[in-house]
Amino acid sequence: MQTEQVSELLADVADRLILPRFGTLTSRDIEEKKPGDLVTVADRDAEIELARVLRAAEPGVLVVGEEGVFTDPSSLDALPTADHAWVIDPVDGTRNFARGRPDFAVMLAEVRHAETVRGWIWQPVHARLYVVERGAGVTCNGEQLGSPGRGDRTVPLGASYLPVPGEEHADVRLVRSWGSCGIDYPKLIEGELDFLCYRSMFPWDHLAGALMVTELGGRIATDAGADYHAGVIGRRLVSATDPQLWQVARDALFGD
Repeated sequence: MQTEQVSELLADVADRLILPRFGTLTSRDIEEKKPGDLVTVADRDAEIELARVLRAAEPGVLVVGEEGVFTDPSSLDALPTADHAWVIDPVDGTRNFARGRPDFAVMLAEVRHAETVRGWIWQPVHARLYVVERGAGVTCNGEQLGSPGRGDRTVPLGASYLPVPGEEHADVRLVRSWGSCGIDYPKLIEGELDFLCYRSMFPWDHLAGALMVTELGGRIATDAGADYHAGVIGRRLVSATDPQLWQVARDALFGD
């Protein structure tokens, strides 16, 4: 599918299956897959529809969706060796969405031979669409983005969903993130932050944003130094707007 077709698909699915449920969910529309891990009817319906259209465009393509993997992890296992795959996060930031908060996104990444080649982050309520193509940079609502600056910050500023042990004594400043990678990564690539750190490395959370970071000159890797791509696992994931800041953040928070 052409890049613009995919962008239109994400907006259409959000308009039809996600936004009508925003702020209207009942307890029957929300479940816990496991303690603290929510899924809504919007997540499931949106993923089914996205997968249907992507498979119709290319029969036999591997589709890896967050909700589908929960019931059948075989597609996740196949991702690192797949010739061509799509990775879907139908509602990234489900907890925010379920609580009527606008900080959620629809995310999609295209992967060929374990390498992410295109990615999309659509923020339906904020009406901001981020698109990345390997070798062609990143756009927001059609406008090309440049490498993010640091403004007047003298101490690197990062965000993490959960506290990092010892963060209060680190030579960086760490705040809590927004509960959605589809919100966090745009804040990073637009220069509001210098780095991000995470414990989970699920591909639907990170592949699209990771390509955006690296296309703009940044680095994303595990705290052990393994560059992130489909199939990489580790203890912590650190993403930064440039390799030097990546090293500073990694050493400040995890150097031992």
